[in-house]
Amino acid sequence: MGFKIVFEPSVYNEIEDAISYYESKQFELGEEFFNYLEGYFKTLENQKVLFEIKRKPVFRELPLKRFPFIIIYEILKNQVIIYSVFNTFQNPTKKIK
Repeated sequence: MGFKIVFEPSVYNEIEDAISYYESKQFELGEEFFNYLEGYFKTLENQKVLFEIKRKPVFRELPLKRFPFIIIYEILKNQVIIYSVFNTFQNPTKKIK
């Protein structure tokens, strides 16, 4: 049995901003980013990998290989709480608000 993925509300805006940015750079690149990101969410959902704790108390970071983003998340019981889909080109102090 896998984890349930739960998104903090701000994550939706981060994803939409990234999709819009990539679409403005190249046709269908935003859709490609979204599909790529969904694959990472499925990895977390299916409990395939636990990534190392990067920030206390228990925030983990999953870096995307193709795009300059990291998924910041926490595992609580049977849920994966996604706190941010963070653009690594931003100021690192903005990682967790």
